Amino acid sequence: MADHSSPPPMPVAITLQQRSRVLEISFEDGLSAQLSHEFLRVYSPSAEVRGHGKGQEVLQVGKQEVSITDIEQIGNYAVKLVFSDGHDSGLYSWSYLYELAHDHDALWATYLQQLAAEGASRDPAAPVPPHLRPAPPSTGCGKH
Repeated sequence: MADHSSPPPMPVAITLQQRSRVLEISFEDGLSAQLSHEFLRVYSPSAEVRGHGKGQEVLQVGKQEVSITDIEQIGNYAVKLVFSDGHDSGLYSWSYLYELAHDHDALWATYLQQLAAEGASRDPAAPVPPHLRPAPPSTGCGKH
């Protein structure tokens, strides 16, 4: 993992590539990376993906064809990414983007291992294993 003892370097360039579906990012320390839209979607910092604590992460499946449809800078510390599947929560801070760029290969390998372990796929047309399907919304008031 990235060194967190000092503030991460600031990005000096962020370029959204629609055709190749990558976000190119370069930092002031010379680190640069091409992060696929899929990678950024499955590692979204949102509570919907990360949960509210350790062990509550939600494995993202079928995101191979997802793309970023919009990028919005949030102050001088983050960007908000809007994805073609409607996901738009979670702010990608500079430090989180640096961590993703720095640890990309290990994180991607971990994601692929998790998919395989769960019998799931990156392919959006593949069936989602029943144990990974979201629970249907409750229709009752919870009092009866």
